[in-house]
Amino acid sequence: METLIEDKVVTTESSAGGESGLCEVDTNQEPYEGLLFESEEAARAFYEEYARRVGFLTRIISSRKSERDGSIISRRLACNKEGFNLNSQKTGRVRIRKRESKREGCMAMILVKREKLGKWVVTKFVREHNHPLVISSGNSRPTPDEKDRKIRELSSELHRANQRLAACREQLRTFMTYIEEHTQSLSRTVENVVHNIREIESEDQ
Repeated sequence: METLIEDKVVTTESSAGGESGLCEVDTNQEPYEGLLFESEEAARAFYEEYARRVGFLTRIISSRKSERDGSIISRRLACNKEGFNLNSQKTGRVRIRKRESKREGCMAMILVKREKLGKWVVTKFVREHNHPLVISSGNSRPTPDEKDRKIRELSSELHRANQRLAACREQLRTFMTYIEEHTQSLSRTVENVVHNIREIESEDQ
């Protein structure tokens, strides 16, 4: 049986406990029918990397489960502009759309199925898109791991900044202490000079 699942952007990370390996698959090549993967996660990671390189995002469109044990036996991954927004098909009424629909009926997709030996194979691949592709080096949506890594980097940078600030405060405190001691020494010296001058003036009188 084939069931639709919630739309989501596919990331290159494998699920917890799953195999991540792309094994012998060249990540720079284009998908083709007959391409083998060690796991469904590896197939998703490969297609996501291919999509990132070409210039589009992907969604999991549907999955098929085994009637025997309920495990996933096939996945259909597609461009995130696959299909149409159902509300946009309605006519005869004025409707205010809250945001622009990203669905454009794109047919680009990949279908992977699990073989008896546990391998996953590409059984269908549609290359063509019906919309412009946008290759972005720095504006793609970050994955959760990228966000966590960025947070760790910023936290480390903040910690180092706090350490430098503490060191500067300590140096300033030391400098102020030195200035205070030097000022007291000068004050004593001035007092001694004034005292000596007064003594000399008293003797002259």
